[in-house]
Amino acid sequence: MAKKAKRLTPILPRGFVDRDPDEIIAVDAMIHRIKAVYERYGFDPLETPLFEYTESLGKFLPDTDRPNAGVFSLQDDDEQWMSLRYDLTAPLARYFAQNFETLPKPFRSYRQGYVFRNEKPGPGRFRQFMQFDADSVGAPDPAADAEMCMMMADVMDELGLSGKFVVRVNNRKVLDGVLAAAGLADDTNTSLIVLRAIDKMDRLGIDGVKLLLGEGREDDSGDFTKGAGLNEEQINRILAYVTADADDANLFDVLAEQVGDNEQGQQGVAELKEMQALFDAAGYSRDKVKIDPSVVRGLEYYTGPVFEAELTFPVTNEKGQTVIFGSVGGGGRYDGLVSRFRAEAVPATGFSIGVSRLAHALQLVGELGNKERFGPVVVLIMDKDQIANYQKMVAELRAAGVRAELYLGQSKNMGKQMKYADRRNAPAVVIEGSEERDAGEVQVKDLVAGKIASKDITDNAEWRAARPAQVSVKRENLVEHLKSLIEQNETQSN
Repeated sequence: MAKKAKRLTPILPRGFVDRDPDEIIAVDAMIHRIKAVYERYGFDPLETPLFEYTESLGKFLPDTDRPNAGVFSLQDDDEQWMSLRYDLTAPLARYFAQNFETLPKPFRSYRQGYVFRNEKPGPGRFRQFMQFDADSVGAPDPAADAEMCMMMADVMDELGLSGKFVVRVNNRKVLDGVLAAAGLADDTNTSLIVLRAIDKMDRLGIDGVKLLLGEGREDDSGDFTKGAGLNEEQINRILAYVTADADDANLFDVLAEQVGDNEQGQQGVAELKEMQALFDAAGYSRDKVKIDPSVVRGLEYYTGPVFEAELTFPVTNEKGQTVIFGSVGGGGRYDGLVSRFRAEAVPATGFSIGVSRLAHALQLVGELGNKERFGPVVVLIMDKDQIANYQKMVAELRAAGVRAELYLGQSKNMGKQMKYADRRNAPAVVIEGSEERDAGEVQVKDLVAGKIASKDITDNAEWRAARPAQVSVKRENLVEHLKSLIEQNETQSN
């Protein structure tokens, strides 16, 4: 007796997801609108490969025989390690350094694509996800950072999120200056604890951050998080900095006071002041783009201004709690990245959008995927010997810009073909049997009209009596009729 073949279980690896047509089309439409803003600002597209040599990814190269901590890696046939890109910025730095002599400076580009993280997946945390970045490499002045912030505000407006977002801006130099003034310049470990505490301001509030700056904080579950152990004077200095009001006319005086005589900190305050002047001059109000000292982003990476786009409308999280939606993208100045490849310093600033997260936000506010999307018109096969004739109809419809397909399934049963068309969300089907052919006509069944009519039907007898609109159309008028029908149904359905 032959051994029965073992069948595989169809299952995705953890941390990866499939995307269906509706999601792909909706996200593509969103990306098209973002591109329009980026290009309006003079940025051009760039595409880099999914793989880079692992050493090009820098800090993600671990101290092991197989470099796979944080990245997915494999060894080439020349025994060099390659990794799937972790973000879109490290490949940009490599590209810029490799083409340094021929590229304009600043080099303004945008890039879209998947990135990969070899990390433990969880709710909303994936191993593959899409980012959409814009960067200006070779631009040293705060004006380039201000432009990034204004461009992100324009993107949010373009996507229908006006009044529902704020671009928050801070500066790494100011943060370092405050830490130095608090006596923490040489205490890296404590400084990191302080920064993590500041980063929790929007979630824990001032009282929670104060506890984390001191001895620590116990949460509602009883878990205790050890604090930074600062004294009262240090805590007060940091809290005065974090709570500085962006709308206060004396904001920059407050920041300057908190960094003391630290030269780097004072330079950061001056940069923020220059950026604010640019925002004001360009008409970006402080409810759209604002200085916010509580912004903390990957501070081992950024070297100057940092910024993030935060959506400000409330949503319900997985625990049933009402929370602010939060960040959908961020970035900042990273003047040290390209210098890994070249001797001279190369200034750079950029912004990265989390595509899936932004798409989810747009769905929540009805700005993405809220229009019904119809499938193709389906031409049914009534007579097997007439396939060439049916295919001609399909070709005519496609040539006229109408989505259309010939039914190519296994069953030639009309009922099953109609069921297929329904699953495809076809706006209409075309039927031509021998009688129609002899009369020079086709039958067009309007499937959308039937669905609209069924919404008002509450009685089974009424349902059985109701029929989707079906009309006879002269064969030579088929294309014109279907174009008109589709336009009408799209108007009625949305």
